[in-house]
Amino acid sequence: MIWKDVSVTEHPFFSLSIELLLPGNVFNKNSMSFLAATIENRDIRKISETVEGGNRISAEDALLLYQMAELPLLGVLATKVRSRINGNNAYYNRNFHIEPTNICAYNCAFCSYHKKAGDPQAWEHSIDGMIDIVRRFKEEPVTEVHIVGGAHPQHDLYYYIDLIKRVREERPQLHIKAFSAVEIDLMVKKSGLSLAKGITLLKEAGVGSIPGGGAEIFDEKIRSKICAEKSSPATWLEIHRIAHEQGIPSNATMLYGHIENYSHRVDHLNRLRELQDITGGFNAFIPLKYKSANNSMSALGEVSIVEELRNYAVSRIFLDNIPHIKAYWPMTGREMAQISLWYGADDLDGTIEDTTKIYSMAGAEEKNPSMTVDEIDKLIRQAGFNPIERDSFYRPIKRNNINN
Repeated sequence: MIWKDVSVTEHPFFSLSIELLLPGNVFNKNSMSFLAATIENRDIRKISETVEGGNRISAEDALLLYQMAELPLLGVLATKVRSRINGNNAYYNRNFHIEPTNICAYNCAFCSYHKKAGDPQAWEHSIDGMIDIVRRFKEEPVTEVHIVGGAHPQHDLYYYIDLIKRVREERPQLHIKAFSAVEIDLMVKKSGLSLAKGITLLKEAGVGSIPGGGAEIFDEKIRSKICAEKSSPATWLEIHRIAHEQGIPSNATMLYGHIENYSHRVDHLNRLRELQDITGGFNAFIPLKYKSANNSMSALGEVSIVEELRNYAVSRIFLDNIPHIKAYWPMTGREMAQISLWYGADDLDGTIEDTTKIYSMAGAEEKNPSMTVDEIDKLIRQAGFNPIERDSFYRPIKRNNINN
């Protein structure tokens, strides 16, 4: 069942879910027993017992959870898995973005960000201009720069290597998380290199990790309808596999809430889990809800908050080998990110510093996304969790020991 047309506050089980998901109640056996007593479906009861016992569920189990499990049960199960992995902690970092360009070689149906060269809304920063962005934060204790944008049709790997080297020269201690697999695929092809060699050169230049963008949905038939031009699922997974083998961790994403169904989501999650079993290189999984403004799929509308929570919960339950689930607050909004902490999420991303336009151009409520550390701390504490400022590898940072 998809609660697409029901708001979270109108959902008949939402108030029950919040009551059960209070700090200290989540692992209360009485709460779990109460829920178990309400589970009439034997399959869902069995899956719940599997999760309760700390065991892995199957792809078939995940599909049943999507289709049949009620929201409060999903919240409790996801929070048990979340606590097993991350305790009561909720993470964030001090970061900013550089978006080199929104000029893109591809024309994905869901994308509100891409523009062709010459479009009035297109931009392309020079390398000097991007270094000026880094300099804006010279006196700020930021720990990470996130560099991602359109897959520019003209720039090859060596152009981006120059950029990374310049960033490293300007701010040697700054962690550089850069370039989606789709961007890497194109820039390496334009340079005539193998993927392995291209990724090696990026690492040598200073790339410390890779973001998870470009995964969209792995099902080949769905992908052929919404982003046929861009890198295949096999290529996306191969790039991340190579990066992991070279010691470069990465994130993973899934674009959901468009023309896919639950089976497509489970297939996507399963391919990620299988690769993680091999490499262990994914730090975090970020579910990305399709946003309907300013793109050719706008007539679809958007799924409800309840469906967002359902997706966070099933993702956390199923991806037992990926340590973190991120609620990317510039996409979700602050309140939704806060609620997601009780449905499996344990990371809110970072301060952002009003440096990304990807989701604001798609209709997100955060038009100029920026939060202070105090605001993020408050958001997490209000939800009943322990805020932890982290570095890019999820190591806690003590504020008075930050190395600028």
